[in-house]
Amino acid sequence: MASSSIEIARGEWHPAGSSRSVPSRLLEEGGSLRAVDDASTELARGTLASVDISDRVGAIPRRVEFADGSLFETPDNEAVDRFLKLNGRVNHIHEWERFRPRLIAVVAATVLCGVAIYRYAVPALVEVAVLVTPPIVPEMMSKGTMETMDQTLFDKTQLAIERQERIRDGFKAIAARSGRGEAGYTLNFRKGGVVGPNAFALPDGTLVVTDELIELAGDDTEMIVGVLAHEIGHVELEHSLRQIYRAAGVAGLIMMIGGDIGSGVDDVLVQGAGLLSLSYSRGAETAADRHSVELMQKAGRDPTAAARFFDLLEKKLDDHGDTSILSTHPGTPERRKAILDYAAELRAKAQ
Repeated sequence: MASSSIEIARGEWHPAGSSRSVPSRLLEEGGSLRAVDDASTELARGTLASVDISDRVGAIPRRVEFADGSLFETPDNEAVDRFLKLNGRVNHIHEWERFRPRLIAVVAATVLCGVAIYRYAVPALVEVAVLVTPPIVPEMMSKGTMETMDQTLFDKTQLAIERQERIRDGFKAIAARSGRGEAGYTLNFRKGGVVGPNAFALPDGTLVVTDELIELAGDDTEMIVGVLAHEIGHVELEHSLRQIYRAAGVAGLIMMIGGDIGSGVDDVLVQGAGLLSLSYSRGAETAADRHSVELMQKAGRDPTAAARFFDLLEKKLDDHGDTSILSTHPGTPERRKAILDYAAELRAKAQ
């Protein structure tokens, strides 16, 4: 007795090596697949194991390739899926596409992976990068940054030569007691313009202090020297270099997840202009504050001088919060108190 046939789907049959198309049906009969035309004339036949059924990809028509090279093509993906499922063949990729809760799980896993990389891998790689960085790299970064700022932000200083020399004398005294020595630093005076009262250090030991900050300090040269000691702390503790590599690492992570972000990484690593937008963490600022106290005490100067800088910000600029006009120097009463407490602690130990 002939086996009964079950229609799976309707579509088009294409002979091997030909673009000819024949309206047809795909039938299952006794463990075999048959392609027949509208008159039920057999066009191709093969066992399920011998035919190649393409995986489902969205709404793309399915292709059933017979051993003789002919093809049956149908847009009825659901019918083919039902047939395959009855025969124990499941398209797992499509199942994952359809099952949205699993997609949510995949997205969540991706986010968690990114967080883990940012939290653990990036800091570790930053430390390795700092250790293996040759001196020429910080020099290139700093040179690029200074050129950019001189072209776009700063003007030549208008500070009197006598005032510059008093500050330089104090700066040389503390630089000489630092780990890099006096030769490891270069002090530059600039009119800040839109930058306003500020002082900052670049990775190679280039320091900049603006006329506006010096005017704000008045005759308190010791306070300016204390601020510069703070900046020396950033250099000696390599905070700028760490921030640059961390920014580059985060940019790389974004590229990995979202694609190309343009020339941002090149700007940070090569041109150095990215330093302009980097600010230090609270931990880095605290460490630099303590370094200022230690360095000033070693040089026989007032270790509490930097505290007066924050007091000045509060009184003259009404800065009582967590941030100030100086983006890299959060001015807070807590930091002023911490400097005073640490200076008292060092004095007590020295007695």
